Amino acid sequence: MRRDYGSGNSLSADDLAEDWWTQFDRWFADAVDASLPEPNAMIVATADPAGVPSARTVLLKGYDERGLVFYTNYASRKGTELAANPYASLVFPWFPMRRQVVVVGAVTQVTRAETEEYFAARPRESQLGAWASPQSQVVPDRAALDRVYAEAERRFPDQVPAPEHWGGLRVAPHTVEFWQGRTGRLHDRLRYRRTDEGVWIIERLAP
Repeated sequence: MRRDYGSGNSLSADDLAEDWWTQFDRWFADAVDASLPEPNAMIVATADPAGVPSARTVLLKGYDERGLVFYTNYASRKGTELAANPYASLVFPWFPMRRQVVVVGAVTQVTRAETEEYFAARPRESQLGAWASPQSQVVPDRAALDRVYAEAERRFPDQVPAPEHWGGLRVAPHTVEFWQGRTGRLHDRLRYRRTDEGVWIIERLAP
């Protein structure tokens, strides 16, 4: 299963934008242009107060200089873990391009206005699903979930409001690493790191 990532790929500090969000925007655009499936899919890793980790794939729904945003049920496993231990790591695994982006940062809820604006743009089926699913909780069977969904359809025949237990989370990065696969496993790893003074610096990491 070994693959050579090839000698034609490289990444140097001279290739990078001055700030991480501009560089992320460039690479994200490359992933979209390459028609990768779900280019906004990212692994979100969290940990509970005891340090026990968990990870799952979530869709990125927005980003800017403040951080990267996804939406979830606040009562889900990731939601409760982030409420107790508000730090997360994100990984964008763009394997066909031999690239990864790894983010580590603090997590806060977005404003309610941001949540409601995004929720209003979701398909009706997804809106109803947010009401129907007790995310991460044990359910007896699929039929039970379908019954709650049907109840939500009857409850909201027209506009579906955003549930209070559902909303956005923003990961404000402390570090953002751009990883480019190279031959011989000597990969290029360039990391933006925010210093204690709030200044972003770029560092090369050993592969």
